[in-house]
Amino acid sequence: MDERIVLNVGGVRHETYQATLKKIPATRLSRLTPSLANFDPLLNEYFFDRHPAVFSMILNYYRTGKLHYPTDVCGPLFEEELQYWGLDASDTEPCCWMQLLHAKDTQETLAVLDRMDADHEDDPQLREQDTMKKFGWEEDYFQGKRTRWMKLKPQVWSLFDEPYSSQAAKLIAGISVLFIFISIVSFCLKTHQSFRLPILTGQNITMPGGMIQPSIERISTEPLPIFGQIEMLCNIWFTLELIIRFIFCPSKVRFFKSPLNMIDLVATLSFYADAMMVRVVEDEPKDVVEFLSMIRIFRLFKLTQHHQGLQILIHTFRASAKELILLVFFLILGIVIFAALVYYAEKMEANPNNQFQSIPLGLWWAICTMTTVGYGDMTPHTSFGRLVGSLCAVMGVLTIALPVPIRLQARRHAAVLEPSASQGGLGGGSAIRRRNMPILIDQNCCDEENHNHKHREKSENSDEGTNSSSTAGVDTVVKLGPSETAITTTVIS
Repeated sequence: MDERIVLNVGGVRHETYQATLKKIPATRLSRLTPSLANFDPLLNEYFFDRHPAVFSMILNYYRTGKLHYPTDVCGPLFEEELQYWGLDASDTEPCCWMQLLHAKDTQETLAVLDRMDADHEDDPQLREQDTMKKFGWEEDYFQGKRTRWMKLKPQVWSLFDEPYSSQAAKLIAGISVLFIFISIVSFCLKTHQSFRLPILTGQNITMPGGMIQPSIERISTEPLPIFGQIEMLCNIWFTLELIIRFIFCPSKVRFFKSPLNMIDLVATLSFYADAMMVRVVEDEPKDVVEFLSMIRIFRLFKLTQHHQGLQILIHTFRASAKELILLVFFLILGIVIFAALVYYAEKMEANPNNQFQSIPLGLWWAICTMTTVGYGDMTPHTSFGRLVGSLCAVMGVLTIALPVPIRLQARRHAAVLEPSASQGGLGGGSAIRRRNMPILIDQNCCDEENHNHKHREKSENSDEGTNSSSTAGVDTVVKLGPSETAITTTVIS
């Protein structure tokens, strides 16, 4: 066990003791023998054509029991090297978890971008197979049973729902975006006073002496008639587009489950509902009708269908949904606490100018203060109230700054940290520490890797016998939800 071993990795020679490599069993380096093919008897060394920079960190892990992430190597390369040498990414020290998690997030983002670019497949045959699979006609396609409807339906659907599929689809997408902008601009301009006509009412007023004098009064305003014509023209296009997309969509159920389709449907129906209300109800509340038409502004979300950058932005919000919900929870918690504190703080002293007559009024003040808006419409006037206001402002700044480290901290504390292993093993009794962290592999591979790792440890211990010091390994796989990351805990004692 005191015999020295020379390892040549990528042209860089490393020299260590055999006992050092036996500290971590069931790995490639712990099973080195002169009978291996990569052993050179002339130079008396083992040669591995692998990355030398990563191997220096791996050999240091055998020596010290601490695995660190090299700063000049990308995440996937580091994972490949660890897998080749039979090590686990969960052994990485907590100080290097941020780099590994960043690499994992980058891989997930690239996978999403690859799926977004799947529709731009260069091979026409593969693209046609994906289209048939989307419409549920894959079996008929391979059997050669293609009708005229099976050819027409995907083509029309691609024209109206896949803007980058062809030049004609880009043209239709441009027309749709143009009508969306015209509709939104018209909706905004018709509220300006320069584009509204006054509604006048007249009545006769009897003056002293029996004279009758007419009086004209403006009761409200209404937009110019041209805005109604523009809105009707835009909604004709939106209705035609919605009907065509519904008829030629692959699945009617998925069509109604899409948020963008529901926004388009409700916005289009609101226009016809307003038009019917104007004709049926004589004294219709115009303000209510105009307020209901506000839902048409949500058509702006349809632009995400025509721009991939907006789709990436939406994916970013979805990926950070848990962190954003956590931020909103802490924000609401602080708002409620400081609203109650400032209400009672203002009542503790004589305060004739007390503006906090109730806790709901304090909620408005707490929202403006914690979000650093500070309208100044409500201010505390007592010493205790100003102290509460100062704390509220400071906590608001800290709460808003939470999203920066919250993603790393949430993942780091999701794993239950195990205490270090007891002293034992070779090399002066140094212990090999195994900590919990998110494994950077698929959850489906967890059980298989765990089983193989146990099998390798058993075979290693049986081969070494009683003369060499071995280590018993205990692997625990924690099953999480479908959206969580698999966590592997390995404790060696």
